Amino acid sequence: MKTHRSVRWLVFAVMMLSLSAASFGQIVVGISVRVAPPALPVYTQPVGPGPGYMWTPGYWAWNDDAGYYWVPGTWVVAPVGLLWTPGYWGFSDGVYGWHRGYWGPHIGFYGGVNYGFGYGGVGFGGGEWRGGSFYYNRSVTNVTNVTTVYNKTVIVNENHVAFNGGESGVAARPTHEEEIAEHEHHREPLASQTHHEHMASQNKQNFASANHGRPAIAATAKPGVFSGKGVVAAKSAGAPYKAPSMSPKQARGPSTPAAKHAAAANANSKSKPASHPSTASNKNNTASSKANSSHPNKMSNNKAQNTAHPNQTHPAKTSTASAHSIHPASQPHQSAPKSTPAVKPVAQHQSAPKSAPQHQSAPKAASKPSKGR
Repeated sequence: MKTHRSVRWLVFAVMMLSLSAASFGQIVVGISVRVAPPALPVYTQPVGPGPGYMWTPGYWAWNDDAGYYWVPGTWVVAPVGLLWTPGYWGFSDGVYGWHRGYWGPHIGFYGGVNYGFGYGGVGFGGGEWRGGSFYYNRSVTNVTNVTTVYNKTVIVNENHVAFNGGESGVAARPTHEEEIAEHEHHREPLASQTHHEHMASQNKQNFASANHGRPAIAATAKPGVFSGKGVVAAKSAGAPYKAPSMSPKQARGPSTPAAKHAAAANANSKSKPASHPSTASNKNNTASSKANSSHPNKMSNNKAQNTAHPNQTHPAKTSTASAHSIHPASQPHQSAPKSTPAVKPVAQHQSAPKSAPQHQSAPKAASKPSKGR
């Protein structure tokens, strides 16, 4: 009898772990759209506020009403012993899906996207933990008022593409080390990062439709502080801006089977169905509070040249096609539409509106980036 009970408890534990893993995996990609993000703008890094701060690079986020908007790069107080893996856009099955960033013991896969300042596409060359102190690599980070520093050359290569896969996207896939590190424990973005993204969505100047890929607030010294001495404007757009051929609402991608299943369960369990997911401008606080996961890896550095200007953007060497292939993005987690529970959830979100059949395929991504940062 005791043996049978032990077996039943073991089976139950395995089932619970499986469900937890599935739930966690469903929120890896929170948004999918049919238009590519603009190229990453060219900007300098503000001076680090002090010891313990870690650089988190800027990125393009999405809003269902106004499209892509820029979330400025910023310095945040890092959890001791953890490193930040940036989020990235990945192309798959005609849509661009957003993989949220996370904190972990090693830098994970972030699409091979060159965010600069040590985030050259693979690993992180901007610093490292030594015990309880973070040491900064002055060759790629702009710090002046800290003593825990060292110098190590990092390769610099011009590449401002903001997404992985698809036409004109970065052709990269996780390394063996990143795949092994995928099972490490990760932490969600800090509250200060969530607030920072939400604040960015409130400023119309941050939207690509207004700044054409050259935001006036490209980086900040501290999260959520968008005025004053620590604010840096972009020097230029990473590539000529091309306005999307469809509206933001038309560009919104479909939901995945996993997301539809979760939305259906939510609709059946509540008398009031879940609202349609949105981005930071209206419901970002909820979306940002969820945990995220990706493919963490160990920091890696390639052959390099020493940079004379630590405050400049430092792109990393693009991987060769023979060593890397496209890493597809999964489909987004999307909740049920505003309808009665009796109606089959999310049915009306499966495709673009019938009035615009030309929106079924993704438009071409931004043109090849211009040289120089």
